[in-house]
Formats: sequence, structure tokens, C-alpha cells
Amino acid sequence: MFTWNCKGRLVEWEGPLVMGILNVTPDSFYAGSRKTGEKEWVETADRFQKQGAFIVDIGGQSTRPGADRLNVQEELERVIPAIQAVHQAFPDLLISIDTFYGEVARQAVSAGASIINDVSAGAFDPDMIPAVASLRVPYVLMHIPGTPKDMQSKTGYSQIDQNLLDFFTQKIHVLKERGIHDLILDPGFGFGKTPDQNFALLRYLPVFRSLGYPLLLGVSRKSTIYKTLGITAEEALNGTTVLHTVGLLNGADILRVHDVREAVEAVTLVGHLKEKPTGKTGRLS
Repeated sequence: MFTWNCKGRLVEWEGPLVMGILNVTPDSFYAGSRKTGEKEWVETADRFQKQGAFIVDIGGQSTRPGADRLNVQEELERVIPAIQAVHQAFPDLLISIDTFYGEVARQAVSAGASIINDVSAGAFDPDMIPAVASLRVPYVLMHIPGTPKDMQSKTGYSQIDQNLLDFFTQKIHVLKERGIHDLILDPGFGFGKTPDQNFALLRYLPVFRSLGYPLLLGVSRKSTIYKTLGITAEEALNGTTVLHTVGLLNGADILRVHDVREAVEAVTLVGHLKEKPTGKTGRLS
């Protein structure tokens, strides 16, 4: 059981949970996640809720390998209307903002977001950690070496499980000193890791889970799946479900996904296998 403070709302949940991806960007690696206009944003959030998602993650810029970076104003123009539309339609839905800018985080939370999902662990914008500390919302702490532009040239880990464990331990200490306690750990699958390293991270999930924070798994339709199988991202749903199953068996608490229904089914079946049926479980107060 985990408890979060989301802008004064107490959220109690027992995982695993599913986080649906809603991209308001034209260049995300998987075209099926790109949504344009209020009608599509609201319909997608509605579908995700009905299929069992507990969180909808809204992002305005691609962080695929080699992606160019938007500035703050460009990102705000994309994400704030989407957050406002989804929050107005579904005021009790938990929305996370996928951003590495402190100002975007502030305005997103003001518009209705309740979680900050930062791929940079505060490294891309010195204003991000002060923003999180002031907003008092859960924070997704992700590992990435370098930036999306150069991260795939920075895969020379000496021992990837120990390297990431040291990274998380150090960052958790810094964030707790700043008063940030509601953390979610994300090993950053595909962010500066080779396919072999991503498979190793799946095996090492219990190591990171031992830190005592919920663990987010973000492998949905990524290149580790489709390049290994010799297919495309559009064909990678089955492979995604396989890796979701492995992740759940190894301790993943949150699945960040493009395909909510299939992920919820994986959560349900693995729950029965563990003799602990779970699914969309949580309570707001």
C-alpha cells in the first residue's frame, strides 16, 4: 500500500497500477499515441479510464533518441490546453505531466495535473526541483545519462544495476532534504541503454524495488522490443505484454503504457498468479 499527497488530496493505492500515455506532440516514436485537439484528448482519457487506467500521463515533447528540445513556451502551448480539457471533463482523474521544465510543471499542476513525470531527474532545468518542492505532488524520478540528443552514446556502465542503485540512492537523499517524499522510481528503459542493458534492468527490478518506493516500468512498444523481434513499433503490442508480465513478476508497481486494456489484463492475470488479484485499485480523499 502506497500513500501520496496530490495537491492536498490523499491518494491511497495498492498496485500495480496502469498509467496511460496521451501525447500532444507530432513526433513521438509511436504514432498511435499522438492526439490532437480537445475532442481526441477527452475521448482518449475517457477510454483509458473505462479500460482501467488510474493515471493519464500527458506530454508535449518527444524524448526519443535524437529528439530536439522544445522551449518552455512551446511546450506550454501544447500541454496546458490538453490538461485543462481532461481535468475539466474528469476532475477526479489523476493526471501526470511529462516534462523536465519547472515552469511547465507549475502551470500544469495549476491546470489540473497531480503528478510530475521528469525524464531528467532535475538535470535539464535547475528550476525543476524547487518547483517540485513547492508543489507538493508526487515526483517520478527517472534515470537518464546525458540528454535525448546524446544519451545513446553514454551506455558504458561498469555495472548497470549498481550504477542505477547508486544514482537513485543519491537522488533520493537530495530530494528528501528538499522536502520531496512522494517519489516514484523509473530506471529509464531505452534512455541511454542498449537492448541487452534493458533486459538486464528487467531482471534487476527487485534491486531497485528494495529502496521502498513504487517502481515505474516504461517499456511500451519501445525499440528493445521491436528491434529484437525485427518488427515495427506498430507491431510491438504482443512483445510489450510479454515484458509487462516479466516486469510485474519482478516487482513493477506502475506500467506506463500506450495500450491500457492489454496492460490491465496483464496486471489482473499476474495478480491471480501471485494469489493477490489486483487491478485499478485506489482511493481519493
